[in-house]
Amino acid sequence: MAAKSIVSSTFFTRFSPLIPPSDLNHRNLLVLPWAINSKKWSSGVNQKGFRFCTKAGQKGNLEAVGVPTSVPVRVAHELLLAGHRFLDVRTAEEFSAGHTLGAINVPYLYRAGLGMAKNPKFVEEVSSYFGKYDEILVGCQIGKRSMMAATELLAAGYTGITDVAGGYAAWTQNGLPTEN
Repeated sequence: MAAKSIVSSTFFTRFSPLIPPSDLNHRNLLVLPWAINSKKWSSGVNQKGFRFCTKAGQKGNLEAVGVPTSVPVRVAHELLLAGHRFLDVRTAEEFSAGHTLGAINVPYLYRAGLGMAKNPKFVEEVSSYFGKYDEILVGCQIGKRSMMAATELLAAGYTGITDVAGGYAAWTQNGLPTEN
């Protein structure tokens, strides 16, 4: 699913090693929620080819925020067949009701009362199953949690992160293989 092109000083591109830096303000742009009210952001490409945005004017090291590549479920299935591994970030209850073949479950959010709370040991738990350079597909139910989890994993130094757009709902709608 391609993001709409929006040329504005407050919006920056999502991670894509396939789009040259010269196209930074011309296509494939995505609204970053924390940039909406700020006009002091800069963007670029780091040494590993990751697109990033940073808040200008901060003293010391600027923290780069990578936004993961997101692929449709059919592409994710092909990547899975090619050897990528699948990280399902849904709750344990959602996972036990059905998941993609061979998926590993590490919840990004837990049910807490009437809402959800972030798993404080998410990255630590992921590191017990995956290495920083593994090719990892990150999926959830519809795509929101997986994008947040994938972004956090990129920030933690994982390099082979790919978000699964549409999540498990799109996976099952497309008749792709699952297990319980």
